[in-house]
Amino acid sequence: MDDMIWDAARRWQQFLDDQNGNDPLEIACRIMKINEEAGEVTQAWIGMLGQNPRKGVTHTKDDVVGELADVVFTALVAIASLGADPRQAIQDVVKKANTYITP
Repeated sequence: MDDMIWDAARRWQQFLDDQNGNDPLEIACRIMKINEEAGEVTQAWIGMLGQNPRKGVTHTKDDVVGELADVVFTALVAIASLGADPRQAIQDVVKKANTYITP
């Protein structure tokens, strides 16, 4: 299963390269896409809480989780688009994060 994630990020990076190229503007758009996805998380969270009285409850916790996963995957594709290894990038950030907690 693990390899499926990393392989999919690379396949999407290659698909986007083939469709849109990979010049600096295209890479910037892929990075900005992370913010778009994060906005969808916010929208789902507000919808789950029913904070918009006009709309009421419009989302579930599963919707929020799905949107968060979209953010993560979009970031993995952006990392691959920068020519970096998404797996290594995640391993590095986990190692760094682990230095702040004690076992």
